[in-house]
Amino acid sequence: MAHEFAVWAPDSTSVGLVLHDRTEPMVAGAQGWWRLTVPEAGPGTDYAFSLDGGEPLPDPRSRWQPHGVHAPSRVVEVEPSPADAAWTGRSLPGSVIYEMHVGTFTPGGTFASAEERLDHLVELGVDLVEVLPVNAFDGTRGWGYDGVLWYAVTENYGGPAAFRRFVDACHARGLGVVLDVVYNHLGPSGAYLDRFGPYFLGENVWGPSLNLDGPGSDTVRAYILDNVTMWLRDYGVDALRLDAVHALRDARATHLLEEMAAHVASLSAHLRRPLSLIAESDLNDPRLITPREAGGYGLDAQWCDDIHHALHSTLTGETQGYYVDFGDLATLAEVLHHPFHHAGTWSTFRGRTHGRPVDLLHTPGHRFLAYLQDHDQVGNRAGGDRLSATVSPGLLGCGAALVLCSPYTTMIFMGEEWGARTPWAFFVGFEDPELQTAVREGRTKEFAEHGWGAEEVPDPTALSTFEASRLDWSEPSREPHAQLLGIYRELIALRRAHPELTDPHLDPVRVDHDADARTLVVYRGALRLAVNLGGASVSLPVAASEVLYAPSDVDVSGSSLTLGPESFALVRM
Repeated sequence: MAHEFAVWAPDSTSVGLVLHDRTEPMVAGAQGWWRLTVPEAGPGTDYAFSLDGGEPLPDPRSRWQPHGVHAPSRVVEVEPSPADAAWTGRSLPGSVIYEMHVGTFTPGGTFASAEERLDHLVELGVDLVEVLPVNAFDGTRGWGYDGVLWYAVTENYGGPAAFRRFVDACHARGLGVVLDVVYNHLGPSGAYLDRFGPYFLGENVWGPSLNLDGPGSDTVRAYILDNVTMWLRDYGVDALRLDAVHALRDARATHLLEEMAAHVASLSAHLRRPLSLIAESDLNDPRLITPREAGGYGLDAQWCDDIHHALHSTLTGETQGYYVDFGDLATLAEVLHHPFHHAGTWSTFRGRTHGRPVDLLHTPGHRFLAYLQDHDQVGNRAGGDRLSATVSPGLLGCGAALVLCSPYTTMIFMGEEWGARTPWAFFVGFEDPELQTAVREGRTKEFAEHGWGAEEVPDPTALSTFEASRLDWSEPSREPHAQLLGIYRELIALRRAHPELTDPHLDPVRVDHDADARTLVVYRGALRLAVNLGGASVSLPVAASEVLYAPSDVDVSGSSLTLGPESFALVRM
């Protein structure tokens, strides 16, 4: 048994490999790399690096931190599973994604306990499970976006072997896995990368940003691309969701995202299964998902907040903050076939024009993710309150129908499918008192800018805030939750059964709306989705030969369709 240790430390004059009983000098090599092979080392060996005689630091490429992000690293071998050979993957077109935070998805809060609820997702009709970040972060709880060791799976959920088993368990049920990864910043505690070399260059709103285009950036970019390879190849993950790519500062001729897309395309060809990259972006820029052959970055899809904002604002009546331009029914009708409301148009919230138009004729709808709720839009509310806290079950069903009958790739946030009443608030588990205070004050100030008072914000550092955010699995079997869950299951089944609902072509989609009556009719081939968001029954000029689904009674008479208040129907012409 032998293991080669390697670390990039181009500015150090000496590097020591710290083992449990001794420190061994490492050998300097080309381009700032230091290496040392230890004959007796292997899986289970704890180690750290000492730079120029300084304190021991964990390995920037550590795959296992069993005692936290400040402690020594441990050697572990994570390799492709034998089951990977039989797994043919899941592609995005036509798919339904389920967004999950492992720590609050079940009472156990681990990969193993999450496995026990995967059959619920199969019965729901989900295709892909999107897991919020699982890389190592400081503390016992958090959303995962404060990660500091990107190669290590957090011990909070069970560690690297448990995550590999979770992916296998998903694949065994026909579920693909999307992993949320964060390359735009590091968390505030345990980020030692800058001690090893020029990993950082500047800052963004969340903290230090990586050096993507300065001196030494070739190795920094390789640090990211190798991490992408690890998740997709070694852990068998099917897609990566790239957090806030608008915060990636890269002035090179070939942007990191374009380089990443080419890298993943090559890996996909080698592994012989589809691999996808999904961006979260605030830019409303279709170049992200334009193929590289056409001069774009070549990512597979991007989240579309404009669709969410239009749905949320229409259902709740909220028009504060970034919802200011999304309160009318015409905007909702627009984004149901054109994903960007701000497409080179004025954004009141930003105080400037924003975005760029989408070529509806040549851009498939599956390149945009549509969702009624997600972790950000729920968790970044003062109390972490879901739509179910303020919106009726009828309107929740209407919102689900508008998303699941849309031409986009659709996503559901955990618990949304049954109208969960548990909140999902912002929470952290930092042990440093000063950092705890900074988080509390920062969140309170942020929410004040949106009109929420300090008394409405639960303490993000309190264990109770985390515990209250766990899903209550007794709800799905009780009303009104069971009825809404049935609506989601039926809508997803219809999406699978009727090709009109997964047709990604945006140009033929048509949406009629009546602002006074609060009604919409979405035209999908020979199918019509009629939605009544108002409080009174309405008669719509929709002829139907067959009612495919309506959760409440509808009346079809000649060339009209009568809907009750806050209801919908999917019909065939």
